[in-house]
Amino acid sequence: MLDVAIEPHARERMAERGAAEDEVIATVRSGEQFPAKFGRTGFRRNFPFDDVWRGRRYATKQLEVFAVEEDGRWVVITVIARFF
Repeated sequence: MLDVAIEPHARERMAERGAAEDEVIATVRSGEQFPAKFGRTGFRRNFPFDDVWRGRRYATKQLEVFAVEEDGRWVVITVIARFF
C-alpha cells in the first residue's frame, strides 16, 4: 500500500469542502478507484454523515479524491465533497 501525501492546494480545499484528512486518506486507501483526466486517478468513497452542512441535514458524505502516483506514493491534488 502506497503512502498518501496531500498537496497544500488540496489541503485548503478540504477545509472549505468539509473533508477531514483521515477521510481523504481512507478514500485513497480503500475507496473505489477510477481513471480520471490528465493521467490522474480518482478515488470515491461514501461516509455516514448524519449532520448539518450549510444549513441542511444530510445522511451521507461522498468524497472524490484525485491523485497522481509519484515517487512511490499517492499525491492528492484535489478533493470534492458531495452531501446527500
